[in-house]
Amino acid sequence: MTERTASDRMSPVELRAGLSLASLFALRMLGLFLILPVFAVHAVHLKGGDSQTLVGIALGAYGLTQGVLQIPFGMASDRYGRKRVIVFGLILFAIGSFVAASATDIWITILGRAIQGTGAISAAVVALAADLTRDQHRTKVMAMIGASIGGVFALSLMAAPALYRAIGMEGLFILIGALAIVAIAVVKYVVPAEPVKKASGESRGDAGALGVVLRDLELLRLNLGIFVLHMVQMTMFVVVPVALVKQGGLPVEDHWKVYLPVVLVSFALMVPPMMMAERRGRTKLMFVGSIALLLLVQIGFALWIDHLAAVVALLTAFFVAFNLLEATLPSLITRVAPESSRGTAIGVYNTTQALGLFAGGAAGGWLAQHWGNVSVFVFGMTLVALWLLVAAGMRVPGQGGRAGKPLAAGSVQN
Repeated sequence: MTERTASDRMSPVELRAGLSLASLFALRMLGLFLILPVFAVHAVHLKGGDSQTLVGIALGAYGLTQGVLQIPFGMASDRYGRKRVIVFGLILFAIGSFVAASATDIWITILGRAIQGTGAISAAVVALAADLTRDQHRTKVMAMIGASIGGVFALSLMAAPALYRAIGMEGLFILIGALAIVAIAVVKYVVPAEPVKKASGESRGDAGALGVVLRDLELLRLNLGIFVLHMVQMTMFVVVPVALVKQGGLPVEDHWKVYLPVVLVSFALMVPPMMMAERRGRTKLMFVGSIALLLLVQIGFALWIDHLAAVVALLTAFFVAFNLLEATLPSLITRVAPESSRGTAIGVYNTTQALGLFAGGAAGGWLAQHWGNVSVFVFGMTLVALWLLVAAGMRVPGQGGRAGKPLAAGSVQN
C-alpha cells in the first residue's frame, strides 16, 4: 500500500521539473505573445509596414523557421543532450529579439522574427520533461506546461497595450530578449539535471532514428492529431473574432474580456477528467472523448455562430477539449516513442503542429472568403471526424498497448 501511494505522487524531482520547465515555456512564450496584440498597430510606423502582407510575414516568419528546425533540434537533443540544445536555442531567440528591436523597416523585423524562430527548443524541452518524469505523471507535467502557455497568453492580451504605451515596440523586443536570458538561467540553475543516457547499440539523433519515427503507426496517429487540432484552431479564429465584434459589439482590444474567463474556466473544467483518467487508467477514453467534444463544438459553431452566448459557451467547450488534447498528445508521444529517439519524435510532432497552424490559417481565410463562415466549421467537422476514426484504433502504452520500449531500427508497428 505504501509503495502504491508513493508511486501515485509526484516525486520532488518530478515536481521541480514540471514547475521549472513550465516556467521556462512561460518566459519564452510571453516574449512571443506580447507583440501579437500590438504589432499590427505599430507596423505602420516602420518603412514598408503599410503592407499587410509584409506585416503578416513578419508575424509568421517565426513559425516558418520553427517548423523547419524542430526536427533537427529534436535530433540534436538526442545526440548532444537536452540542456545544451535548449540553451543554444534560447541564445538564438535572444539574438533575434535584439535584431527586431533595432528595426526601422519591416524587413529587419522579418529578419529578427525569423532568427527568433531558429531557436526551436520545444522538442528538447518536452523530451527533457519526459526524461525527468514517470509515465503515470507525464500528462500532469504536460498540463503544467500547457497551463503556463495559456496563462501567459491571457496575461499578454492584458499587459501588451500598457507595455507598448510605456516602452514602445523597441522596448518590448528588448524585454523579450531579456526574458530569454532569464530562461537560460532557469535551465542552468533551476531545471533538474538531465539523466545520464545508458549506452545503447542504437544510433541517437540520426537519420535512422528519423526513419523509425516516421514509419511508426502509433506516432503517425498522434501526429495527425496535432495537425488537425491546430489546423482547426486556426480556421476557427479566422471567424470567431469577427463574430465577437459583430454579435457582441466588442472591439478587438476588449476581446480579452471574453478570452480570459473562457481560458480560466476551461482550465478548471479540464482538471477533473484528466486526474480521473490518470488514476483509473482511462487515458484513451478521455482522449477520444475530447476529440468527440471537439467535433460537437464544430457542429455548434456551424449552427450558432451568430449568437453571442452560444459563441462564448462553445469557446469554453473548445478550450476544455483543446487543453486536454494539448496536454495528452505530447505525453503519449513520449510514451510511444523509443527512448533513444524521443527528441526526434517530438521534433516531428512539433513540425506537424507548425504545419497545421500554417495550413489552418490559409484554409480558414480562403473558405471564409469564398464560401462563408459556416463552410469553415463544416471543414473543421470533416477533419475532426476523420481524426476520431483514426484515434479509435490507438493503443496507449501501459493500457493494453505496447510499453514504449525502443524499436529496432527499420521496424514497423502495425
